[in-house]
Formats: sequence, C-alpha cells, structure tokens
Amino acid sequence: MKLKYLIFFSFACSLLITACQNNDYSPKPRGYFRIEYPKRGYQLLNQPVPYSFHYPVYATVEADKSRDAHQDWYNLHFKQFNAYLHLTYYNVSGKAAYDEMVEDARKLAFKHTIKASAIDQKVINYPDRRVYGIYYAIEGNTASSVQFFLTDSAKHYFRGALYFNERPQYDSIAPVIKFIKTDIDTLIASFKWKN
Repeated sequence: MKLKYLIFFSFACSLLITACQNNDYSPKPRGYFRIEYPKRGYQLLNQPVPYSFHYPVYATVEADKSRDAHQDWYNLHFKQFNAYLHLTYYNVSGKAAYDEMVEDARKLAFKHTIKASAIDQKVINYPDRRVYGIYYAIEGNTASSVQFFLTDSAKHYFRGALYFNERPQYDSIAPVIKFIKTDIDTLIASFKWKN
C-alpha cells in the first residue's frame, strides 16, 4: 500500500514539475486591436467652394456645424478612425488680414508645444498653381497631430487641422496618423484654386 502511495505521489510531483517548467509568467502590457486599413482611393471634392482637391473615398465631406462656422467650412470625417480633418476657408482682403491669419495658424500649431515632443514645419510651394503654405507635423501626446495652411498670398486662405475624438495616446494612434498623413499629403498635392 505504501508503495502505491509513493508511486502516485512521485508521479503527481513529476507531473507538477513538468507542467510548471514552461510557464514563465510575467504581466503583459495592455494590447490594442489590430487596425484594418481601407484600400486607398481618391475622389475630387464636389462642393460649391473656391478650391478643389482630392480626398479619400473612405472619408465623408460634412459641412461644419459649429456655432461660428462659415459657409465654406467643411470636415473630412474618417469614421473608421474616429478622426476629423477640420477645413476652414477665408476670402482674405488686404495684407494685414493675410498676415494675421498666417500668424494665427502658427499660434494654433504651437499651442500644442506643452504636450508635443517635436513640431516640424515644412514649406508648401506649388507656384504653378499659386499654392503656398506651411505644414506642421506635431509629434507627441497632443490633441492635433497635423495642421497646415494654404494660400495664394493674395485673396485665398485655407487651413486644415487633424483631430481624433479620443483621448490622445500617441503610441496607439501613431499608425493611423501615419496612414492619414498620406491622405493629407495627397489633398495638398492636388489642391487648386478655382479662380
């Protein structure tokens, strides 16, 4: 009888030791869902506005319904990513108004300095289409990751700002920002004034 218990006890101990050898458990970091990106495709903006550009087929153009919105303000809604590219347009009259809007764009971009790890500026220059401006790539845990403005330096001023309707967590949305930046680059490269 003792031999039976000894064999059972030895077998149970060896089974436990074998089962525990490969389980080196350590806490895992919180994971994020896999992001399925839509297939890229672009279409021409079909709105009665003084500009045109190509935007992604998976984004919808919505009129800006905010309280102080102007008639030519729109949002590109990236529904799958819960993101908006806010687009504003002004018909500029005079150098003072133009200079003020350019300075406002700079202030709005650098307002994110507190949380930003870097703000890179890139000059936009398409003289054949009279499209000039500055592109601000804002790195870090900020509310807006991309801002830009386009102008003809005379009477048109167009501004864009990318926002997510989520609490900023740069490490989790960085791949989506990279994906949408390509769409913003396409918008800027295809941008034209109608008059």
